[in-house]
Amino acid sequence: MTALSFDTAASRFGDGQSPFLSAQRVWEQLGVTQSELARLIGVARNTLTAKSSARKVDSALSQVVRILAMASEMAGDENRATIWFKHQPIPGWAGKTAYDLVSEGKSDKVLAYLEAVRSGVYA
Repeated sequence: MTALSFDTAASRFGDGQSPFLSAQRVWEQLGVTQSELARLIGVARNTLTAKSSARKVDSALSQVVRILAMASEMAGDENRATIWFKHQPIPGWAGKTAYDLVSEGKSDKVLAYLEAVRSGVYA
């Protein structure tokens, strides 16, 4: 993925009024509640909307946004990427989805999988 295409795909998750990612846009795209997103990225629910925690939330959201941006580029559609993220088991992970792995703190494994698929390796 080129930097330009990643920036374009990820830019829709921006806040617009600040340089940080918008937790609300991410939870809306994923179709989850604020509490579910907080659990997914490992922060307290109130942290998602606290202005004083914007950097922490941005850091936690960045992996999810990278995964969604890569999956969207590969699937050709943001909605397909969201469905894949939440429902498609990743080979070699005992039926776990990207959502499951991210909630376990294994975002790097999901990104590595997507990079391998993009490079032509099909688990």
